[in-house]
Amino acid sequence: MATTAAGSKIKTQAKSPAKSNKKAKPATKAKSPVGFPTLDVERSFLSPGVRLLAGVDEVGRGALAGPVSVGIAVVSLEDHGLLADVRDSKLLKPEDRDRLEPLVRDWAVASAVGHASAREIDDIGIIAALRLAGTRAWCEILAGGVTPDVVLLDGSHNWLSPDVQASLFDEPALGPWCEAPVHTRVKADMSCLSVAAASVLAKVARDRIMVDLHSEVPAYGWNENKGYATSAHRDMIRLQGPSAYHRTSWNLTGPEAD
Repeated sequence: MATTAAGSKIKTQAKSPAKSNKKAKPATKAKSPVGFPTLDVERSFLSPGVRLLAGVDEVGRGALAGPVSVGIAVVSLEDHGLLADVRDSKLLKPEDRDRLEPLVRDWAVASAVGHASAREIDDIGIIAALRLAGTRAWCEILAGGVTPDVVLLDGSHNWLSPDVQASLFDEPALGPWCEAPVHTRVKADMSCLSVAAASVLAKVARDRIMVDLHSEVPAYGWNENKGYATSAHRDMIRLQGPSAYHRTSWNLTGPEAD
């Protein structure tokens, strides 16, 4: 467990050094059941000089409270086996995510989760906060001795790489950051096992943070809603106002009742 200067906790596990000849330990050689993600898309990136791929996914983007979290799961494109039962975290029951999380960490060449706090989201906006959380996870991967050659990112927008067309009046991006090529794919968490694994890591880590925060501020029901916009959550914000962990730059209460 590492803690950034901003206080965000990052969980990581590096299984082997970058460019190592050590083969990843396959969980199973069998084909993935129909409807479950595989490594077929990931393996399409295998080429000279490209062996390690980082699957990346985020959770908490639309929540009213708590951090946004970015998971990374690194796989070897040459020899990685499949991992049974892993799917997009939204399709799994909480108990299944908890069961699979340590298996994902053992299966991956390296794994990490980075977070950006609600205050950081308010200060810099959600896209920059996603980049910050992803960069924290990326740096933990690098610190563990693993350097991915390519990134597969869920969605249609590359929020992980630094902005490349900043105006002359903008401050230049300060490193380190993800310098590997980033490829986006819509609904990659449904078809790509590395991305689905990253989503499980990020979801479990963020849910645990929200449960911990619930013990500190129990009124908002974060043990159940995990900071998302349920009716009861918004009603409590209207009743007693936002907490220090709410994203106060957002419309927290929604449309006013008639």
